[in-house]
Amino acid sequence: MSADKKSIKLRGQNLLRNPLLNKGSAFTLAERKAFGLEGLIPHAVTTMDVQASRVYEQFSRIQDDFDLYIALSSLQDRNEQLFYRLLSDHLEEYMPIVYTPTVGLATQQYSHAFRRGRGLWITPDHKGQMRDMLKQIAETRAISLIVVTDGESILGIGDQGAGGMAISIGKLALYSAGAGIDPASTLPISLDFGTNNPQLQNDEYYLGWPHARLTGEAYDELVSEFVTAVKEVFPGVLLQWEDFRKDNALGLMEAYRGKITSFNDDIQGTGAVALSGVMTALRVTGESLENLRIVIAGAGAAGIGISRQLRSAMLSTQSGSEKTKPVIAVADSRGLIIEHNLSPDSYKQEMSWSKQDLEQFGLDASATPNLHELVAAVKPHVLIGTSGQAGAFDEAMVKEMAKHVERPLIMPFSNPTSHSEALPKSLYQWTNGKCLVATGSPFDPVKFDGKEFHVGQGNNVFIFPGLGLAAIIGSISNITDEQISAAAIALSENVSAEELESGLLYPAVSRLQHVSEKVAEAVLLQAKEEGLTDIGSADAIRKAIDAARWTPLYSDYVAS
Repeated sequence: MSADKKSIKLRGQNLLRNPLLNKGSAFTLAERKAFGLEGLIPHAVTTMDVQASRVYEQFSRIQDDFDLYIALSSLQDRNEQLFYRLLSDHLEEYMPIVYTPTVGLATQQYSHAFRRGRGLWITPDHKGQMRDMLKQIAETRAISLIVVTDGESILGIGDQGAGGMAISIGKLALYSAGAGIDPASTLPISLDFGTNNPQLQNDEYYLGWPHARLTGEAYDELVSEFVTAVKEVFPGVLLQWEDFRKDNALGLMEAYRGKITSFNDDIQGTGAVALSGVMTALRVTGESLENLRIVIAGAGAAGIGISRQLRSAMLSTQSGSEKTKPVIAVADSRGLIIEHNLSPDSYKQEMSWSKQDLEQFGLDASATPNLHELVAAVKPHVLIGTSGQAGAFDEAMVKEMAKHVERPLIMPFSNPTSHSEALPKSLYQWTNGKCLVATGSPFDPVKFDGKEFHVGQGNNVFIFPGLGLAAIIGSISNITDEQISAAAIALSENVSAEELESGLLYPAVSRLQHVSEKVAEAVLLQAKEEGLTDIGSADAIRKAIDAARWTPLYSDYVAS
């Protein structure tokens, strides 16, 4: 089955080398004659079904995850339609390959495994040229979605310089597979403003701009030129900020919010996913959101995003004009964040505790409690990890938590897998199977005491595809905190009773497309309430989502 008819100018090898247009052995005999392809492809004409089956058989022989990542990337580089067909058909199997955890290694090995450039690279040498660089792309494609990174804070592995492009590419692949956004309308961008990673600086194969990172005014000027150029060349585009260092991430998100349709997935997406997992857990524990005691280990972009989203939701559930401060304790590598230990302009101020807060839980205001002391004093219902420190949640800490809470919720969210604060298997053992668990990276089911527990993955992929789809089809000019909350609620509501019974706090990855549609619906309804979209009724919203969905199908080509 073909998607439609498409007028094509390219011929011969130029057509075969274009990944958005190449159909490989699926070119019909008539197309081969019309486009000068005769003799360039083996005789048999095959369908996409046959191609997908053949490639899956080939890839099933690959044992190493990174080798499989390379194979999938190579397929994407030569035939995007087939790549997305394969990814969609085997999403649960391939998502850990095209994204976390394998993409972490891909960023580290980017220059050594490089095969073909994809997306747009902007360096300080391009100052004053960004508008023209974007216009070259606009001449051939209408771009509606950009994922941009400067590669300074990749997952839990830090500054990966130019290798951060792998994250932008992987993210966009999930937008297309999860929400049906046409890959031809997407653009990954690397703001390659240098690296401070000594391994990369001393690597003869490193492909990035070979200087220390720009900072301060020089950095801000380049980002400003970039955003201005994007707004001019691609009006109405959705810009997603990805893997910027926490202070830059916060500054850029706030500086350009409302000036261009944009959001930061590390802050807002992670916050939404965490809130959703907590809300789902409440269906099991019966606790009230506003009464929860929460400890978060990690005060970076993810930590602040989670604390913000939880605090907002907890306050919104309180009745009356007098609001009680939610019990959310955030610790960094030095321990609990305390206001009198911070400079007034520190981004951590909003997460800090006062002396009064410390005294409320019997903590010494002159000291800085570590994570163990914090858990013992606060007796949290919820323990969330964004620290990037493997094993940070040890047996003593988890058992202390379980002494005071019947069904503790533990969410080691750091990824890739090697950076997880605890292994699900250990958590079930230490709590005698009573804990609720969700992780940032995928883990196999755990068998304990005769029962099999499935581990839900608190991956932002359940938020950003649907959020992005809503912003694009609704022409939403500003992504608000209320829209982020609506996405979190929709995600929680779409965890089925069967999934919850199996231990999952998030839907199965195989249901991502359905979940993304529900998230998009919720965001559009909220945007409609805010007056930020012209889409009318709920029925109109559903029809707009259906009409916008792209599927990987070959078009019939006619010569231009």
